[in-house]
Amino acid sequence: MKRWVWALWLAIGLALSAAAGATAQQAALSSSAETLDYAAWDSTAQRAEAAVEAGKASNKALEGLRAEIVTWREQFLQAQDTHGERITTVQSQLDVLGPAPEDGTESSEIATRRAELNAELARLQAPVLAAAEAYSRANGIVSEIDDIIRTRQAEAWVSLGPSPLNPLHWQPALSEMFDGLSLIGSEFRGNWDNELRRFQFRDQLLVIVPLALIGLVLLLRGRSWSARALRHLQTRPRRGSDVWNFVLSLGQVVVPFVGLNLLVTAALQTGFAGLRLERLLSAVPFFGAVLLIVGWMSDRLFHGLPQQTAPLDVPDELKPAARHQCMGLALLLVLALALRMFCDVSGISEETAAVLAFPITLLTGLALLRMSRFLRRRLVPPPGEDAEPGRYRVRALRMLAQAAAVVGTISPVLAAIGYRGAAEGLLYPSVMTIGVLALVLVLQHFVEDLYALLSRGNGERGEALAPVLIGFLLALAALPVLALVWGARVADLTELWSRFLEGVQLGGTRISPADFLTFALIFAIGYVSTRILQGALRSTVLPKTRIDAGGQNAIVAGTGYVGVTIAALVAITGAGIDLSSIAIVAGALSVGIGFGLQNIVSNFVSGIILLIERPVSEGDWIEVGGEMGYVRDISVRSTRIETFDRTDVIVPNSDLISGRVTNYTRGNTVGRVIVPVGVAYGTDTRKVEAILRDIANAHPMILANPEPSILFRGFGADSLDFEIRAILRDVNWSLSVKSDLNHEIARRFTEEGIEIPFAQRDIWLRNPEALRGTPPEDEDQGDT
Repeated sequence: MKRWVWALWLAIGLALSAAAGATAQQAALSSSAETLDYAAWDSTAQRAEAAVEAGKASNKALEGLRAEIVTWREQFLQAQDTHGERITTVQSQLDVLGPAPEDGTESSEIATRRAELNAELARLQAPVLAAAEAYSRANGIVSEIDDIIRTRQAEAWVSLGPSPLNPLHWQPALSEMFDGLSLIGSEFRGNWDNELRRFQFRDQLLVIVPLALIGLVLLLRGRSWSARALRHLQTRPRRGSDVWNFVLSLGQVVVPFVGLNLLVTAALQTGFAGLRLERLLSAVPFFGAVLLIVGWMSDRLFHGLPQQTAPLDVPDELKPAARHQCMGLALLLVLALALRMFCDVSGISEETAAVLAFPITLLTGLALLRMSRFLRRRLVPPPGEDAEPGRYRVRALRMLAQAAAVVGTISPVLAAIGYRGAAEGLLYPSVMTIGVLALVLVLQHFVEDLYALLSRGNGERGEALAPVLIGFLLALAALPVLALVWGARVADLTELWSRFLEGVQLGGTRISPADFLTFALIFAIGYVSTRILQGALRSTVLPKTRIDAGGQNAIVAGTGYVGVTIAALVAITGAGIDLSSIAIVAGALSVGIGFGLQNIVSNFVSGIILLIERPVSEGDWIEVGGEMGYVRDISVRSTRIETFDRTDVIVPNSDLISGRVTNYTRGNTVGRVIVPVGVAYGTDTRKVEAILRDIANAHPMILANPEPSILFRGFGADSLDFEIRAILRDVNWSLSVKSDLNHEIARRFTEEGIEIPFAQRDIWLRNPEALRGTPPEDEDQGDT
């Protein structure tokens, strides 16, 4: 009960905070809508439209312009909600006045009031209409910019550039590369020869030297420290060691990364690096992070720690090779990214960039082919030898290996022909996709370990539903990352998010995620309140009344249905969802649903009738459709009956309402029992009657008023038939009472010498000679 109370208070607090936030947001919207600078917006829009029409701006410039337009668009979207409640109120006032009469007989007071309301409505709708028009214009400009950028990206993929296999490009490429390196070196030498730079360097030595020393120590010794901590953990195994092993292993990434950042900071603090070298040094932490994370993931995927499970089942002798392949791919990816940055800062030509990038592309393709071969031969068993058929990881690895083989083969060929954009657009995103999927696999494995630790479960891994759902959420969270890897822009993702926040249009109502959250929050409060009220009625209020158990259950169930219905209506109203605007759609759906779910609706209505009329209550002994047992639960759709065999029979409620039902305990538990007995012919019938009456009166479960009756039913084929008919205090004990009476009848009849007959028959054979197998003719001849 206390948990429900705390949950209710928490829900109320969240609702109040949400209401306060909504009020503040509405006030901000009202003020911002009135203060929007449409002149500034028009200037920005004209500048953007001119850039789009010219089509000569760079992608970077277009992205910056797009960001400005998106900011304006968000303001316009918010401004469309200005004066929403006030507009609704004025419109309802006009609806009350009704349309103006065509013959002009309307009174002057009503006409004046109508004019005032129309003027007020026009004044309130003016900023909303202006914001809607500006929003439409901004949305169109954003779409045009996105189309231009996507077109350029597609053209970069399919454009044919210089071939790196052309020998004419080799010598200029080497010369241009050395020129770029010389340019970076000349910048460094120029700064070194600068007296002011050297003075600043000497002044910063007390900062640079400690940073460099600490960074160097952390970079060189960080992984070994973490490995030593992991070995120490293995020497002292305890519960949850997999989780602690994962946490400690993060030090292999964090500590060296901190050291690398300190080294880069110390190098930049010297002041000797030029602009080009500064850009390259600023990217070193990112490159180092890639290598450290890939090294950490390969250790987690292919670790050789005893008594701990790994995400991938690989023989121990193959784990070093697998880790080396992962690190090789990561190193080639970092080299490709570093080369691309070097070409950008040095202004290298397209021919030189193609020549310098081709060896890395070729090596990456070969490494990807080796990875594919390893996955197919070592991790993925053949289809006929699949140890775990149906496991999604096995199928995913098989598909991943096939795709890697195709990409690793095609990409170097495309680069050799001259399609560098297509080659790199296929190859390096494939490598990064493998890295993202590996990270998801490692995190899913950690979630399973953490759940096993928190739930104290001892079962097999992956049996629980919670870690599977969390793993599914991790896979969903990786989708935006994969989209960015394969060329999607951050603007594309933010555009999708904006569309999501706008909601969906149903009729004349727009339902946004905020409306849905408001609905869910209010409904949750109503649902929790209903459950608390039901618990109070069931445990505190109703037991103190004289209502029977079935009536109490009906009141509790009815309270639940009414409470949930009221909570849903209040939640719909509180979320601002106008049901009238979707009434036509709901009506059309209700027709189809009515035909398809008419049995469910019938059972639902029957359940309501059962709760109100209560012909059957929980605990009753009933017989319906040939099934006999006790009613254990009455729900909205069906009723659960527990038979005497301790099996549950689910009966639709409509069968209890429209069918024939026998209720043995309706209203009270008093009931009649009938025990038949037969005696042999020639027995004194009055004596038998007296004995049976004594037996019936002696049983404690049989009522004395009305007294039991002994009936001489008649003359049977084999016996004189009698019956004991008695009223029991509790009919639920009828079988036990019958058994007791039969035992006592057998004992008393034996004492009195009364015979209980059994069926006897005389058999007459018409041709007994057939049993001996002797023909009649033989017998006659023998007699003769």
